[in-house]
Amino acid sequence: MPGKAWFDVAPSAARLTSSLRDIGYDFPTAVADIVDNSVAAGAMRVEVMIEFAGSRSRVYIADDGCGMSAGALLEGLRLGTRRSYRLGELGRYGLGLKTASLSQCRSVAVVSRSNPEVVRTSARVLDLDVVEEWDQWVVVDPGNDPDVARAKQWLAEGTGTVVLWRHLDRVLPEKQPEGGWARRRFETLAAKTAEHLGVVFHRFLEGVDGKAPLVITVNGQKVRAWNPFAPEEPGVSELPPQRFEVTIGDVTGHVDLRRFVLPSRDRFSTPGEFERLSGPLNWNRQQGIYVYRADRLVQWGGWSGIRGIDEHTKMARAALDFSTDLDSAFNINVAKMRVSLPAQLRQMLEAPVNELCIYANDAYRRSARPKQKPVPTDLNTTPDVRAATQAATTAGLALRAAAMQAGEWDAWQRIAASLRKDAPEIAKSLGLDV
Repeated sequence: MPGKAWFDVAPSAARLTSSLRDIGYDFPTAVADIVDNSVAAGAMRVEVMIEFAGSRSRVYIADDGCGMSAGALLEGLRLGTRRSYRLGELGRYGLGLKTASLSQCRSVAVVSRSNPEVVRTSARVLDLDVVEEWDQWVVVDPGNDPDVARAKQWLAEGTGTVVLWRHLDRVLPEKQPEGGWARRRFETLAAKTAEHLGVVFHRFLEGVDGKAPLVITVNGQKVRAWNPFAPEEPGVSELPPQRFEVTIGDVTGHVDLRRFVLPSRDRFSTPGEFERLSGPLNWNRQQGIYVYRADRLVQWGGWSGIRGIDEHTKMARAALDFSTDLDSAFNINVAKMRVSLPAQLRQMLEAPVNELCIYANDAYRRSARPKQKPVPTDLNTTPDVRAATQAATTAGLALRAAAMQAGEWDAWQRIAASLRKDAPEIAKSLGLDV
């Protein structure tokens, strides 16, 4: 700034870190943010260990990725790292490791090995007690720390990184951290974390772009992928995929939409699978748009303001994919759990989303109808008549979808009402009787 006086006003590290602890993570989302780093490092296996030991309880998150050199490790603990992110990389702001960890604990240690030929590890600790004492963003050498030494042993076989959380003040109760309630809370957190990781990383757990599936374990138990679109169920129907071009300022990119109608309970392979696919929020609240950023699920449940949740459309789910080059357009938050659909995209999504819900509503109504009693064999049960009936129902559904796509839904409702009044048999054959 030539010709102007300028002043370096460093923020209070103690005050800043206190604010950053409340950025919006809960325990499972904080763990998921650390796993993002493991995925970015090319890890094939991530082990999460949530160990209860009263006030000395610990959380280890270990991976077999490429690891970090001593310099890269120190840079990784910088608040707002200076490193750049590649296209498709899950990182975004250079805050995740720090903010996710400190949202749950007061001390985070990182141990890493980057050379597969030489067993040499680097370890550093970011401790809020030290930061508050010095009022500076300082990182320390752990010295002869037994917990860090244990982490180093896991890296004896190859490269990787271990993140260690201690002094879990946001997890353990301030009073009686040794008690039974605290122990039960740890057990619950382990189960919720496994469930959450199975949801947000389901594509990686299944294998992305021909790559070997990622393996994640929580306390030794392998995490099972939860795919919201039930690809193993033969009763799932998919509408034609669509692609949209989005331009925000000087940023242009593509967004892909896939739409699915899941089968009703009686068409699922087993009752157990029907219950499992209902998801953490259950069927009604799990309907809607599932937003993926670089194959990582970042938001799900609801229709992002396009329409409301409805019992009749609870089997409708849609996948919306965007790449990291559109981050600014989607306003993804630091915790990578919330996005805002660009206004122009929301407008483009209205017709295909409503079309999906028309099909889901039709499937719901057909499954909800009482089973018809068998009728005597006559012309009404011949294959030709049954095929004609099915064709008429399909035609009615297509007409409704076409009216929606053409922006003539109000006109179509008037037509349907007229048919129900003046030609009830035709309305019934077209599936418009309810």
